Amino acid sequence: MIAPVVDVAWLAEHPEAVLADLRWHLDGRSGLDAHARGHIPNSVFVDLPTVLAAEPTPDGGRHPLPTPEVFAAGMRAAGISDDSVVVAYDDAGGASAARLVWLLRSRGVDAALLDGGIDAWPGELATGVWTPPAPGEFTARPWDPAGLATIDDAATARHVVDARASERYRGETEPIDPRAGHIPGAISLPFAGNLDADGRFLPPDALAERFRAAGLSQDAEVIVYCGSGVTACHNLIALERAGFGRLRLYPGSWSQYAATERPAAIGDDPGTRPAVHVV
Repeated sequence: MIAPVVDVAWLAEHPEAVLADLRWHLDGRSGLDAHARGHIPNSVFVDLPTVLAAEPTPDGGRHPLPTPEVFAAGMRAAGISDDSVVVAYDDAGGASAARLVWLLRSRGVDAALLDGGIDAWPGELATGVWTPPAPGEFTARPWDPAGLATIDDAATARHVVDARASERYRGETEPIDPRAGHIPGAISLPFAGNLDADGRFLPPDALAERFRAAGLSQDAEVIVYCGSGVTACHNLIALERAGFGRLRLYPGSWSQYAATERPAAIGDDPGTRPAVHVV
């Protein structure tokens, strides 16, 4: 398996890699339109809401995992096969591209984030409407439950990380989901803290120090959530880069949890849970 984050120098040495443009914006701007205006040459476009997520529901959250069949069909349409090497990018430090990388890596497919995203590309951008490539050969297989966490897991596990912005964790604002606050017992590690001032990933040792300072150990099982299970994948990539190995995504994330009557915590204090499983 390749490293979870690679740079443009690595990309230049691996021309066989499939470049995937994962630009997607909460404010409704079209990632496909952005791709047409300028993209890294030869990159394919992958639509996060239709390929990397199922339809939103109160029970499942805003971005439930897609069915294996939908995901596989989306990969085939993007020219991605089971044996492909995939490098994904966006224009937000990997915030949306990480979802594809995590899903592919969870399936054993070589995939990585392009460090710095589209802004790191040193050459001219290509323009024009995306034309789908020749279909890939990607097998539909069930998601591995070992890498996923349920709402009960997120409510009771010892090490739970909230990847949202700090003000949302504290409950000072909630622009999207039904309630403000965080899952009691979760610690706040906003995904943006994985990046330096230039939007590049911190070195592995700096990331490891960030996570250790928050109380995580490299042999512990860590569950990560965010608003809808997208930017949580950024933290999962960063944790893997830092050498942490027992990692799980809570796909429903706060959008699922907030739609229930389960207790929520407010402020900087993680809060307490009625039961904690030591892992």
